[in-house]
Amino acid sequence: MTFRRKQVVKRLRTFIALAAVPLFLAACGNLGSSSMSSGSGNGKTGGTQLTGQATDGDYEGVIKSGHYQTSKSRGVTNSQDSGNTYNLKSFENGMLNVSKKVFSTKKYVFQEGQYLSTSTVQDWLDRKSKSNPDGLNPTSNGSTSPTKRNPVYIQALEEQDYMTQKDNKLSLGGVTIGIAVNSVDYYKKTQYGATFETKISKADGEAYAKKAANTVLQRLRKKSALKNVPIVIAVYRQASNDSLVGGTFMAYSNNKAGTTSIKNWTALDDRNYVFPIESGSSSPNSNDESSFKNFKSQVENFFPNLSGVTAQARYNGKNLQGMHVNITVQFYSQTEIINFTQYLQTAAQKYLPSGVPIDITVSSTDGVQSFLSRSTGEKKFTSHVFNSY
Repeated sequence: MTFRRKQVVKRLRTFIALAAVPLFLAACGNLGSSSMSSGSGNGKTGGTQLTGQATDGDYEGVIKSGHYQTSKSRGVTNSQDSGNTYNLKSFENGMLNVSKKVFSTKKYVFQEGQYLSTSTVQDWLDRKSKSNPDGLNPTSNGSTSPTKRNPVYIQALEEQDYMTQKDNKLSLGGVTIGIAVNSVDYYKKTQYGATFETKISKADGEAYAKKAANTVLQRLRKKSALKNVPIVIAVYRQASNDSLVGGTFMAYSNNKAGTTSIKNWTALDDRNYVFPIESGSSSPNSNDESSFKNFKSQVENFFPNLSGVTAQARYNGKNLQGMHVNITVQFYSQTEIINFTQYLQTAAQKYLPSGVPIDITVSSTDGVQSFLSRSTGEKKFTSHVFNSY
């Protein structure tokens, strides 16, 4: 990877992480718009509240004793050198999207996973061995050859709980488990040595994860709280460390209450792309690619002090689902930022694909300068310039 590409990768990852911050906050909505109490109806911190709902497409979250219910095992992964930070966001958001296919946002409330502890997930993600019989990854065969060693297939495992509300009380209505498998297993032959790679084909990774999913389902059913609730298990393929986008979900299975083996899988056809498309590659829809090129050309002609205009695009089959546009600027004048943002509202509406959600983040070395967004079905972009007093 060239130095320039490394710099672009680093900048883009930072900007995407910053741009993603408002997404969860937006999902929380207005705390006062939806609340309930379990055991304490006088508004004291001993009860249970819901975060409220910004739109019908978002889940409300659970607050207990005045605190948001955090996951008991969030962020536990196998160690990977220079991991792709897009994978974590893509994995968690993708799990929410899969869950919405089964657990309606109108009937269910979201709660971070409460049934799998950090130590349990760590044991499951490790290799199987005499000291760790619960490991879901294969036993080491002792080889350090990229083509002969047993790779680490499963990189992460996450739990999301979905609650139902009745008589002002919440009860567990279903669980979603995400299993993330590697496309590349990165490893070292010595502790501080060079990093080597074992590539894992999509077919091999998916097959291994689906087999492990049966084991996971059986283990979950042994927990009394999870014996008789629907459990969705979804398989995710991680992007490589040098990718400018995260991975995608390949399939999911909706397992009815009480079942201990997986009978059917539903395939998913989601794919991620980076615009502009690299030479020799193509996107599922040439019109989208042309639209972005025209937008990029107009923006670069408007102001010369730009480091780059790129985008992440999500497709389902050949249909564009959404786009994250990242613009890196070198200028610092506040008036320039204001006028540039105003120009972007017009140019984005005119040139970028219509009918899908799009957000645009304008950043410099000082951080995010402005942000624009458009929801599904809307024509005009709304914008916000980050000022300072």
